[in-house]
Amino acid sequence: MLVNSINDLAAIVRGRRLRLGLSQAQAATRAGVSRQWVGALESGKPTAELGLVLGLLDALELNLDLAARDGEGRSAASVDLDAVLEEHRGP
Repeated sequence: MLVNSINDLAAIVRGRRLRLGLSQAQAATRAGVSRQWVGALESGKPTAELGLVLGLLDALELNLDLAARDGEGRSAASVDLDAVLEEHRGP
């Protein structure tokens, strides 16, 4: 999933926690943080400590994958579907 803001990250974390059937308190215990901290992150707290965020992601069995962007702001691994279709279009 592409994360462009703290709100994107908050929504992903909350969604994953709910899919795992965990309360904020249970997720907090797994990650070694307080329930209040989990609640603040899920609310989009912009100053969350990266180490704690990574710990929560690990507790929720999520990986963080970073990718370089090209000069136009797209992920370098992205594909221009229109260009691919044009290349394979018959005469």
